[in-house]
Amino acid sequence: MKSKTIILSIHPQHIEKILTGEKQYEYRKRIPLEIEHIIVYATSPVKKIVAIINVATIIKGTPSEVWDQTKNHSGISEDFFSTYFKGHQESYAIKFNNVYELPIPKSITDIIKTSYAPQSYIYVNTSIQDIYRLLGIG
Repeated sequence: MKSKTIILSIHPQHIEKILTGEKQYEYRKRIPLEIEHIIVYATSPVKKIVAIINVATIIKGTPSEVWDQTKNHSGISEDFFSTYFKGHQESYAIKFNNVYELPIPKSITDIIKTSYAPQSYIYVNTSIQDIYRLLGIG
């Protein structure tokens, strides 16, 4: 059985909107449907783990179907969305349940034994309780 926790690379400008609640969905061209937790890795220039997201649901559909369902809490423009999914027949929107910002951003090596950030996402086989402990949450 695969882990239900992944590390997901997200650009810092999108993370800011996630943390304020303006952006309640993360969009992807592909994502595992069974995930429950996302460890948020902020890309350059931050290059740190900055939050954990509990996943409410994942919406799958054509880009226009997904946009229609999520646009009010997308945190991005329709043009940005359309450009990202140009030429793709499927799209995914990850709906957030809870977002926990880390009090102090952590190195990716605190969770996995690599210094490389995932290009898209990677599975984490550590329990979510141990991840919270390792990251100093709760």
